Amino acid sequence: MSEQFIGTNQIELKKNANAIDIRNNTVPAKLTYLVLAICFFGIMAEGYDLGIYGAVLPKLLESKEWGITPAQAGAIGSYALIGMLVGAIAVGTITDLIGRKWTFIWSIALFSITMALSAIATSAEMFGVFRFIGGIGLGGIIPTASALTIEYSSKHRRSLNYAIMFSGYAIGTVIAVLLSLVLLTAFGWRILFWIGAIPILAVPFIIRYLPESVSFLLSHRRVQEAEDICKRYQMDFSEEYTNNDSEKQNYKSLMYGLSTLFSKKFAGTTILFWITYVMSFYLIYGLNTWLPQIMRQLGHSLGSSLSFLLTLNLTAAIGVILGGAIADKWGSKKVIGLSYFLAALGMWFVTITKSEILVYCCIGITGIGTIANTQLLHAYLSKYFPATVRGTGLGWGLGVGRIGAISGPILIGLFISMGFNELFSFYTFVVAGIIATIAIFFISNRHHNEII
Repeated sequence: MSEQFIGTNQIELKKNANAIDIRNNTVPAKLTYLVLAICFFGIMAEGYDLGIYGAVLPKLLESKEWGITPAQAGAIGSYALIGMLVGAIAVGTITDLIGRKWTFIWSIALFSITMALSAIATSAEMFGVFRFIGGIGLGGIIPTASALTIEYSSKHRRSLNYAIMFSGYAIGTVIAVLLSLVLLTAFGWRILFWIGAIPILAVPFIIRYLPESVSFLLSHRRVQEAEDICKRYQMDFSEEYTNNDSEKQNYKSLMYGLSTLFSKKFAGTTILFWITYVMSFYLIYGLNTWLPQIMRQLGHSLGSSLSFLLTLNLTAAIGVILGGAIADKWGSKKVIGLSYFLAALGMWFVTITKSEILVYCCIGITGIGTIANTQLLHAYLSKYFPATVRGTGLGWGLGVGRIGAISGPILIGLFISMGFNELFSFYTFVVAGIIATIAIFFISNRHHNEII
């Protein structure tokens, strides 16, 4: 039985550990907006951090200061992504143990500090080390921001709010590109990394105003803290969690999340989500790292090449909000599958069209079908799995997906170094989009009671 949350001794314990969740119709709008704004800020900072390397890469390759080759540049671009793999898996699991709020805060602090250290790096090797360490912090942002946004959003607005929050990624990259257009030639690349350290100034505000997940607190029997948050924000609460001591102990263990993901009920779905993440991240990070340089090799100026990257991310920022609204009506699975297919078509048309206008249109469609679509994929996964393993499920999905993120910059750098035609990279993007479409198609809805 579920009762209104009015005291520490009036919690009715039940056997369904997966039912922990805030009553979606009782989350005050001001609390939703507060959490949404803070999580949006964190994701925007992450988008800037990851987008800035692709924006400054042509300048780094031209510079004789470090004398890096395209293959080395691709490897350096992957260092942050390797760190994100470590961060997403480790932090994504740990956040289900120690809480969303402080994981989010320490993650922002870590990648902000390493952005400043990258700005003063004296060698490519030192720069790569700082990018790797910063990537660990970046890997912790998405699982925590995702869990908090989902929990503090009403059920009928989850996809839209999630999409709004994750539009921050594309907006952060857009900011990186715009600042590069203005500052890169005149001031060099280092100032752009100093700007990337600014988010650390927001940490005191986040510490004060970001609430911890109430579901997390109750599942760990920190009832008084959960009650304080509910009273502070005038929330009703559904305190449904297990009365079985062994289940509580399992939930608090690292293996609880993994055993749930690979249970008979979810194992097939988990694998399909992982395949989709690998392909999706190959598309995103391959394009964000190398698109300006590929366009330069095709004869475009630095400013024009950066404008293609701007188009990719600007359309994504718009597309993720529209896609989220549509997903709430039609279901996430349909929207995500169709979008990956359109991304594959967009990349294929880039290889055959001679019109620059059509190239811009195709890249815009690709931005919607890759960057924007991946944000919808995060929401889809977060809604699909039980509340008790959302952080673990998303963290491992993101972590495994980093295989594609790491492969994209490295493989395309190798292709360029080996003298492959510049458009060959787009064919690999087409294949990745088709594989993602097929994987999404085979995800079953029978284990979920929402329209997903």
